[in-house]
Amino acid sequence: MSDAGPGRSCPLHYRYRPADFAVPASAQCDVLYVVGGLYGNVQALQRVTALFDRERGDKRLVFNGDFHWFDVDPGAFAQIQRGVLAFDATRGNVETELAADGADDDAGCGCAYPDWVGDGVVERSNRIIERLRGTARAVPGACGELAALPMWRRIDVGGARVAVVHGDAESLAGWGFAQETLSDPAQRTVAQRWFDAAQVDVFASSHTCLPVFQSFARGAHSRFDPLVLNNGAAGMPNLAGAHEGLLVRIATRAFDGRERRFGLRRGALHLDAIAIDYDDLAWRHDFLAQWPAGSDAHTSYWARIADGTDHTLRDALRASIEATTVEP
Repeated sequence: MSDAGPGRSCPLHYRYRPADFAVPASAQCDVLYVVGGLYGNVQALQRVTALFDRERGDKRLVFNGDFHWFDVDPGAFAQIQRGVLAFDATRGNVETELAADGADDDAGCGCAYPDWVGDGVVERSNRIIERLRGTARAVPGACGELAALPMWRRIDVGGARVAVVHGDAESLAGWGFAQETLSDPAQRTVAQRWFDAAQVDVFASSHTCLPVFQSFARGAHSRFDPLVLNNGAAGMPNLAGAHEGLLVRIATRAFDGRERRFGLRRGALHLDAIAIDYDDLAWRHDFLAQWPAGSDAHTSYWARIADGTDHTLRDALRASIEATTVEP
């Protein structure tokens, strides 16, 4: 544990090594959906499953953590739990802390927030997790199910080696794949070393709330220029002018639909950000019923839910990428 306070520290049990990913895949498929940061948005869950149902062939859907967060209503929590665990899932910091026995109080929400996140956000997140923990404990069997989830997965898609993580290549709550940190050449050098040690072509991540697709130089073990694919958030707006979540799709064939927002090709592989165009009005209603004005989640997140972000395609794209137009 670091000496930072609750919400900023990173517990040792969140840690792993980049070399841990240099193993055979536990699964293979032709179409992989990676969905991070659902945040308890039931409407987004419904839309994700509808999009996935449209896909054909050998396909796999992985929820890579923080699928719970705003769902303090027990009915909503149970619906998210059932819906997510019908597919593959990994733990995020939210699920890890919900499953904890409370002995590690120094972790707070487990977000490991960096310095640029204000103290007020950190304190509110610590209170959100405490309220959500009460909900989780009231849903029979929920905490045990979350505790049983892995921290990461290794999946092959059309021969490409994919590591599905929540945070980065060293920690479940790491910020090394955030769009802010990847703007720093020094951090990109670190990430390049992570790819070399992990022997993967793609890290699919989430955790840091804003999307970024970042390419790196091809290493000795890469099939192509390796990529970080961070979907931002499945359950909140991501790009300016658009009230929709995003998921990462990695597939051996092109996406068929209007929901593709941006993406690229590496040989025969298609790597895309797909819009989760959930029922925004219904989601706002559900959010306000659980987190009215003045509550912690409302103070931290309502502006983004209601007004979106100022994050642009230019901010999200750090590679030679074809993009669709995002309509306001």
